[in-house]
Amino acid sequence: MHARALVRGAPWALLIAVGLHGAGPAAIAADAEPHTRRALFGDLHVHTVHSFDAYGFGVRATPDDAYRYARGEAIEHPLGYPVQLRGGALDFYAVTDHAVYLGAMGALHDPDDPLHRHPLAQEIIAKSDPLNPVLEGASIPAAVMSGLRIRGLDAGRVMHTAWERIIDAAERHNEPGAFTTFIAYEYTSSPQRITLHRNVIFAGARVSRFPFSVVDSPNPENLWRWMDDLREAGVEALAIPHNSNLSSGLTFEGNDWAGRPIDADYAARRLRNEPLVEVTQVKGTSEAHPALSPDDEWAGFEVWAPPGPDRAPGSYARDALRAGLALEATSGVNPYRFGLIGSSDGHNASSPVDEDRYFGKLGRHDGLPGRRGSAPADPEDTEPVGPSFLSWSAAGLAGVWAEENTRPSIYSALRRREAFATSGPRIQVRFFAGYGYGDALGDGADAVEFAYAGGVPMGGELRIADAGPPEFYVWAVRDPNEAPLQRVQVVKGWMAGGETYERVFDAACSDGLAPDPETHRCPDNGAGVDLEDCGASGAPGATELRGVWRDPTFSPEQAAFYYVRVLQNPTCRWSTWDAIRAGVAPAEGVPATIQERAWSSPIWLKR
Repeated sequence: MHARALVRGAPWALLIAVGLHGAGPAAIAADAEPHTRRALFGDLHVHTVHSFDAYGFGVRATPDDAYRYARGEAIEHPLGYPVQLRGGALDFYAVTDHAVYLGAMGALHDPDDPLHRHPLAQEIIAKSDPLNPVLEGASIPAAVMSGLRIRGLDAGRVMHTAWERIIDAAERHNEPGAFTTFIAYEYTSSPQRITLHRNVIFAGARVSRFPFSVVDSPNPENLWRWMDDLREAGVEALAIPHNSNLSSGLTFEGNDWAGRPIDADYAARRLRNEPLVEVTQVKGTSEAHPALSPDDEWAGFEVWAPPGPDRAPGSYARDALRAGLALEATSGVNPYRFGLIGSSDGHNASSPVDEDRYFGKLGRHDGLPGRRGSAPADPEDTEPVGPSFLSWSAAGLAGVWAEENTRPSIYSALRRREAFATSGPRIQVRFFAGYGYGDALGDGADAVEFAYAGGVPMGGELRIADAGPPEFYVWAVRDPNEAPLQRVQVVKGWMAGGETYERVFDAACSDGLAPDPETHRCPDNGAGVDLEDCGASGAPGATELRGVWRDPTFSPEQAAFYYVRVLQNPTCRWSTWDAIRAGVAPAEGVPATIQERAWSSPIWLKR
């Protein structure tokens, strides 16, 4: 059964066919109260054999394999060893294979497929390097970069089959109440190698007949228009930008694609279609940059291949949140009122998020310590070490506060931005702003119920009352399989005198410590790491940190945003684990230890 809607006037002349694959998602339980929401963890960015690049990395694992991995099973890495999540099953997962030439690489290599007769197939096989096929300047990688169509390569049949397999696998593994899958894909626009990628997540089983890709248009604004047309046809979806750190400032710029100043229509369309940003993953963390946040001692966390300071603006989430305040002050619209999540971008049908079990992102290319530069290479190994692999991260995960483990509940949490990011550990973090919290919050479920009743959670907007400054309730719980917590911080951005500013405040400290009233920093708790075996030393840290925080710099005249950042005690980085196992010193050029963390979505204050 299909409903059809013609997209009129679109430059890509696209016909949307809306497919009904199984039953639609049920509604959230009518009697569910906000305070019953629980933390659920997942990954909304994973690639399998159907992605052109993953296939080139030797990956043959399918969407079914990806979902088995997410449910806690071991699957086989392209180099033959098992990979498995240390923390057990995740709650939700999405396979997001690249829409551009979806599934085509396998068909080009298959002697029984008609595409195998295309000259590009022979070029790939002759070069024995499927990552670099060249045919008159129009290779699959070139199509990703520019949106060019490959002459004579009619891959529609293959791409449709791959999309159906992705849909069917998601439907097969979706188990409401126990494990949630989302039908999804990646829109991969990379003009001049600038990353403007988005993951498109469908709300339920009702999806487009085919994904919108860079071949349809490299302009993300056209993706949003396509999503709006889908919405009118009864298909709900959202898009999540990722790797803004590699976008040369174009992810969060002040103009639209055509170079015109952002207006109300642009802002509304962007907010409607992109309520979230993926702020951490294997290819680096995009929260902040030291050049933009010089007073933040933790701004340089896992920043991969950072652009020069002149290219950093527009590439990092905190800077974009500040830019949103400035745009709203001058134009009345803020296109950058987004929440934060993490995900992995794993290309092995799996999520490499555990530091002590890190297995890389690119299949055979970085699946061994010697190939990623963290240990001596095998002299017999002819695979070159990737110049950037050592700087990549074992990250990250998405967290949501949802009433139940179902598509409607999780998708609603993503939509309202009651979502958070982690660098890999399953740290739970709550954040509320309201009035009258004081000491009345108490502990446990009663505190959460009171916090919802008296204010708004992460992702929300609080109107400033005449009663005085609001109060903020912060709460974090460690991952039992990870290091204890060291501190909870509140990051503030605000507008004053036509300029934007930011500041980081420590709001809760471990080990009985308290923030200094002048510096607003917790004293060092003395926690450390023994680099001989990665054992913890010094202070024990905290299992749970919570409290009511008041902004000592609050002004009712300032538009502002606030979000929480939670830091663990230091632990060994994945590269150090590799070195210890190889019996060598930790690699130079990267930190030997890191402080894993979580970030809440912001809360905005307005008059």
